[in-house]
Amino acid sequence: MLFPDDGDVASPDVSWSFTGFGMFRRWLARTEGFALADMDGFGGERRWNDVSTTLTPLLHHPDDGGPDLAPDRCAAMLPRLEALLDGRPADESDPVVRQHLDDLRQLVAVLRYCVEKDVGLVFG
Repeated sequence: MLFPDDGDVASPDVSWSFTGFGMFRRWLARTEGFALADMDGFGGERRWNDVSTTLTPLLHHPDDGGPDLAPDRCAAMLPRLEALLDGRPADESDPVVRQHLDDLRQLVAVLRYCVEKDVGLVFG
């Protein structure tokens, strides 16, 4: 689950199973032009400084726990994530694509909230 560090249980959040979160991050990495499985920490040897994406804080983070993402990092990722929503596939008949887009919408809402409230994003 990803949620704002504001102590309010009514705040927006987004959650996945570990498998679902892995699938979502692999999809995001593909949209950024690389395979997550090739990356250090995900079974590969490619170093993270070899890729250029504002989504690195999300992609290269433990599944749960680890440090919160500061509001400025959330703000830095928002334009790219919003662009992915704006450029979504015309054919959303694939249920996996539909699920990724729904998850992406929820994640964008959580990140916007974190930026607006100036709170970190917790991986829990």
